[in-house]
Amino acid sequence: MSWAIRRLLRGAMHLFSWFVVPYAWAVSARIRHKKLPAIENPLLQIPAVTLAAKIRTGQLKSEDVVGAYIERCRQVNPILNAIVEDRFEQALEDARRIDREVAQGLKSAEQMARETPILGVPITIKESLAVQGMSNTGGRKLKNKRIAQKDAPVVAQVRKSGGVILLVSNTPELCMCWETYNKCTGLTKNPYNQQRTVGGSSGGEAALISSAASLIGVTTDIAGSSRLPAAFVGVFGHKPSPFAVSPYGHNPSCEDESWGNFFTPGAMCRYAEDLPLLLRAMHDPEGTPLTLDSPVNLTELKYYYMDNDGPTGLTQPIEPDIKAAIAGVVNHFNAQKVKLKRLIWSLDISMCKMLRMKDIETIYTQQKDGAPNATIGKELLKYLFGCSDSDLPSVAIGPMQHIIQNYIPNSRLAFLDEQTELLRKDFTDLLGTNGVFIYPIFPNTAHRHFEIFHKLVDTSYMMVFNTLGLPAASCMVGMDRNKLPIGVQIVASPGQDHLILAVAKELERKYGGWVPPPMEK
Repeated sequence: MSWAIRRLLRGAMHLFSWFVVPYAWAVSARIRHKKLPAIENPLLQIPAVTLAAKIRTGQLKSEDVVGAYIERCRQVNPILNAIVEDRFEQALEDARRIDREVAQGLKSAEQMARETPILGVPITIKESLAVQGMSNTGGRKLKNKRIAQKDAPVVAQVRKSGGVILLVSNTPELCMCWETYNKCTGLTKNPYNQQRTVGGSSGGEAALISSAASLIGVTTDIAGSSRLPAAFVGVFGHKPSPFAVSPYGHNPSCEDESWGNFFTPGAMCRYAEDLPLLLRAMHDPEGTPLTLDSPVNLTELKYYYMDNDGPTGLTQPIEPDIKAAIAGVVNHFNAQKVKLKRLIWSLDISMCKMLRMKDIETIYTQQKDGAPNATIGKELLKYLFGCSDSDLPSVAIGPMQHIIQNYIPNSRLAFLDEQTELLRKDFTDLLGTNGVFIYPIFPNTAHRHFEIFHKLVDTSYMMVFNTLGLPAASCMVGMDRNKLPIGVQIVASPGQDHLILAVAKELERKYGGWVPPPMEK
């Protein structure tokens, strides 16, 4: 992308903001901010590591813990709108069965910790991942509701590890937006200020976890979908190394062999210490090995950062409060400043790679229920006249794919593929097996609903690490002047997820971690 085109694109985004910003303000103004009910049950503020240990040793009953989270879900969901479908009664039955098995003493506590690390702990799942018998529409308005016929592999792993599934949570249509809304469930709101976005596409999980209605959750991430919501609500969201967690059983699906290099289920937790526990429960035994139990000496790690306002020349300036927070993290670890010049291609390589993936399910591909697939021209007209059953991102994906696949010269695509490989090598050479990279997640904290539509290029801070296949996490590092959470991104080489998790735990110790949203006294 030439500098002339970059300037043109930046000008177009500025012009687009003239329409988006007034609309965002109008939508947000119609939403009345409410404080959440106070957290009264102490079980809701215990990390999963502790809960699991107490349940398998009989000090706590899973039924009591699950019941506490069900009650909390019923309190906050009318305010936040984060739940698509629950299985509360079945979850209580699962919990009672687990309590009976523990009481029978058929397995030792050590054996249960090894075989079922999250035994009896409630967990929530993003609705786009298949949970047998539950809604799996991916936020689409369909004539016949799609019900999952079997668990996605990661969901099966969670069940095998002893997790008690409470519900499936809201997502934008086909996970194609960084704002969580759709024409089925509606708009999910931020617990810290309901006039602000919770981000996307794992916004339902983020809203529940940060409001103490969930503790740990399975998300997905193809372009920051775990990290941005986590940053906007002050929890921890991790995108694992490619194929460490099975990428299959998701809606939308994709048959491209490179799908798992970009897309992965992720882990979202209120407490950093729970990330290794949840990843252990999610890990595909046949997938990329993870050394989650490897000790990490933080004083021996190498820390790097890049000091600029956006690598692509297109992103908006980083807000001062976020800059200050990142500077604090850099100083805490005495990080070394580096210049990775190829990050200038972050947006170009990410968009071109993802939009060239073959057979990814959209509204324009063959429909599984036999309904006719949409055509680009017809769907655009329907959307412009307010007659489309789909949202803007789902409608826009078709024209974008058409442009990339038909109008970008092969020589240009080859150049960008080369830059991708070179940038991946830049990072792996720099980080090795003992280094982490400190980087922004997004230029601002949670903005008003739908403002993302004139900030799409700002997602390149996150999207590039999906393109490169590097693990990355969003870590809570404080609050801004508007009392909204601030997140920082920590990145490592493939397979070195344990380094990120160790840094996340240290950042939680340093900055205090999750701060409860405003609540009634």
